[in-house]
Order: sequence, then C-alpha cells, then structure tokens
Amino acid sequence: MAVRACGLIIYRRLQPSPSSKAADGIEYLLLQTSYGTHHWTPPKGHVDPGEDDLQTAFRETQEEAGLQASQLTLVEGYRKELHYPVHGKPKTVVYWLAEVKDCNTEIKLSEEHQAFRWLKLEDACKFAEYEDMQATLKDVHQFLSSNK
Repeated sequence: MAVRACGLIIYRRLQPSPSSKAADGIEYLLLQTSYGTHHWTPPKGHVDPGEDDLQTAFRETQEEAGLQASQLTLVEGYRKELHYPVHGKPKTVVYWLAEVKDCNTEIKLSEEHQAFRWLKLEDACKFAEYEDMQATLKDVHQFLSSNK
C-alpha cells in the first residue's frame, strides 16, 4: 500500500507594478526540511487515521508553517496528485492550492523545517529539486495565470 501525504501549495500576490503581468507578482512558499538532504517543499504530511485528505493538508500547513485555515483561501478547481517511490515504497502526495489572504502573514516553522522562502516561479523551481515538484509549480503558475 502506498504511503499517502497531503499538503498545500501556498502562494501570495505582491502588488504588481502597472507595467507587469499579474502572474509576475506571485510568490510560492517553500520550506526547507531540517532532516535528510534538507530539500525544499510545500507544507505536507501523512494522513492521520480518521482524517480526510484536505483536513490533512490544512493540519500539516498549520503545524509546519503556522498558517491557520482562516488565513488562507483555497483555490477552487486545483488538485494535483504526485506518485513517486520513497525508500523503495510507493508514495502518493496530493496537493491543493491556497492563497495567503495577507501577504505579510508571519510564517512560524516547526522543528521539521529550518528555513522558509517566498519565491517567484523560476527560483521556486530551482529550490524544488525534484522534477515532479518543478512541473507542479509550473502547472500551478499556468493555472493561476489563466484563471484571473
């Protein structure tokens, strides 16, 4: 049976300058793990017994980044499932998309992470070393750019 995890891809919109496209002002939140290879990832974690996937995504976001559900707006119509092996076992990660309501909201990391960054798409893809996460970030950006 595959390990199942859920999380939120969190973004904020900075005030765009009149000459820039709206999508240029989007930044994504990535957290750097304090274990393993210290990779960068959106907040996510394993589903607890009795929890549904979306509850898990919100709980993990609160635990790992200190963001309450009330501080986020879930974006309708976006859900992405990734499948990859971890230590030889299949893993499924489900991501939803959420916008932070106040772009100055404080991020409070748990012990699982040692740093966070708000990054524009190009930099977020550099930090997120895994190809499927890079593809997901690009997919999200395309989704946001076409759904104004």
